[in-house]
Parts: sequence; C-alpha cells; structure tokens
Amino acid sequence: MPDPKNINLKRYDDGTPSIMRKTTVYTKLHFYRKSDVLVQLTKVFCERFLPKYGDRTVDQMVQAARSVKQNIAEGLTDGQTSFETEIKLLGIAKGSNQELLEDYHDYLKQHRLNDWSKAEQLRQRYDKLLAYCRTHNDLADYERFFYQWTDEEMANTAISLCHMVDKAMSTFMEKRDREFVEEGGVRERMTAARLDMRGTQKQIIARQEQEITALKARIASLEREIAVLRGGGAGETRGTGGSGGSRDSGGSRGSGDSRETGEIENKK
Repeated sequence: MPDPKNINLKRYDDGTPSIMRKTTVYTKLHFYRKSDVLVQLTKVFCERFLPKYGDRTVDQMVQAARSVKQNIAEGLTDGQTSFETEIKLLGIAKGSNQELLEDYHDYLKQHRLNDWSKAEQLRQRYDKLLAYCRTHNDLADYERFFYQWTDEEMANTAISLCHMVDKAMSTFMEKRDREFVEEGGVRERMTAARLDMRGTQKQIIARQEQEITALKARIASLEREIAVLRGGGAGETRGTGGSGGSRDSGGSRGSGDSRETGEIENKK
C-alpha cells in the first residue's frame, strides 16, 4: 500500500489538493506524433499500392494505424483519473502498432521486396533512414515524400516508425507502472488528498487558536488600561469639586463683608 505522504498531489491555486494527476500533453510526445505520421502514410500507401476493392488488408491496416493514435490520445486523457484505463488503452495502442508492423512485413514478403534491416547490402541506406526517423516526428517531415517513394521505401519507413513507437511506448508504460506502484490509483490519491486536507485544516485551526489567544491577551491589556484611565479621571473630578466649594465659600464671605461695610457707612 503506497504511503499517502509520498503521493505527489497536484494543487489548485488556493492550495487545495486535487485527486487528478498532472496532465500529460500527449501531442508533445514523440511516439504520438510518429503515430500520426503512420496514419497518413498508411492511407497513402494503401491508396497507391493495394487494391481499392476486394482486399480487407486496406481496412485492417488503416484501422490499425488509427487505433494506435486514437488509443494513445484517449488513454493519456483518461489517465488523469485512472491509471487502469490509461495502461489498458496504451496496451491496445501497442497491440495495434504491432499488428500494423506485421502487415508491412507481410507486404514486403509477398512482393519479394527488401527488408532493409535484414539486407546487409542496404545497411548504409537503412542507417540513414533510422537517423532521419529518430530526429523527425511530424507529418510535415514525411508528407512531401509520400508520392515520391516506392512501395519498398514507404514500407521500410513505416516499419522503422513502428519500431520506434513501440520502444517509446514501452519505456513510457514502464514509467507509468512504477508510478502506480509508488503512488497507487485514484483511491489512494483520494485518501492522500483527504489526509492532506485534514492536516491543512488542523494547521489553520491551530493558527487561528493562537491568534484568538493573542487577541484575548490584547483585549485584557486594553481593558486594564481603560480601567486605569477611568480611575484617574474620577480622582480629578473629586479634586475639582473641592476647589469649587472653597471658591463658593470665599465668594459668600466676600458678599457678607460688603454688606457690613455698607451698613457702617450708613450709620456714619
């Protein structure tokens, strides 16, 4: 059972973990691009060198070539959520590629043409073909030759591409196999995502509790400061009231003295 902590989870912008695997852009993979070349090359090959009617080989070859390309695309798209589906469809693509390879070999045998990989006198030409196929992956690199090549040249080119697609797919599937063993499938990713989310929630709660404790301490401090300020204000109020009383008494005495002075002056 894979350790959920070792599963590499994709995350959304807000940090939430996702059970979806990282997207594989299959159109950038060399073996997918070569499979696209094989589809178009096979259609032209059948159009030029096989009977248009009465030969099931045409449909079989075109369908096999198409199956390689389509199952790679579908498998890697569905693989975001399911290792099982991805491996299954890549396996079908690999089988279809082998079927197409056999059809091209059969054509060379039936028409007594050279298989360049086995003809020593054509070794140099075969090596040049391999070098070209290794470094060229797109339809535009081959399409201009489709109506120039002989059937032997087209068949040997297709055979070389089939071998390269098969080898690249085998390497890719081995890598996927290791990823499945180490990380598991969608269920394991779901478990890992939930555990990760719980851990994140615990961290958030712990952080919030610390913030609440700090806020409570700050509030208590502010309340003490307010109490001190209120106590000082009350003392000042009492002091001010005593001074006013003295002034009032003094004022009364002042008024009395004035009246007494007036009475004395009247007697005089």
